[in-house]
This record gives sequence, structure tokens and C-alpha cells, in this order.
Amino acid sequence: MKGSPLQVRKQKLSPKASAAKAARDLAMAKTPYRRAAKNDSQKRHRDSPVNKNKDYDHKSGTFKSVRANRGNDGKGTKVEGNANYKI
Repeated sequence: MKGSPLQVRKQKLSPKASAAKAARDLAMAKTPYRRAAKNDSQKRHRDSPVNKNKDYDHKSGTFKSVRANRGNDGKGTKVEGNANYKI
């Protein structure tokens, strides 16, 4: 379905804005917390291959579906903060 409103679309940014966003995203992905979280998640996936299609939720300490984890269980992401996570 071309043009479906249900499809995830890229943001329509100018080349300059797109480059700036890519730089910000990379800087955020390389922060010590994000590196530790990614390392921890990968280790838990290696230890438990049963959870192959799930995301590790650092807030609850469990594996969840991608939809539930990234959508904060239907609450959105505005209530998330650094104090709610543990590694």
C-alpha cells in the first residue's frame, strides 16, 4: 500500500538538518549509559536465545515485545527519565 498512513516514514528534513540530526543521534548512542545499556542487552540476548524477537527493557528488567518496550506500554515516552532505569 503506497502512501498508507500506517507505514513508518522518514522525517522530511533538509540535507543540512538531516546531517545535524545524524550527528546528534550518533552522539547520543555513544554516551556511556547507552553503550552500557546496549552491551547489557546484547549479553542478555546471548544468555537467553529464546527471546530472539524481543527487546530487553532496562526499566522492568524483562524481555518485552518491541512495540511494548518502545512505546512504554502504551504510556508514550514523555514520562521516561534516567532515574527510571537500571543496568
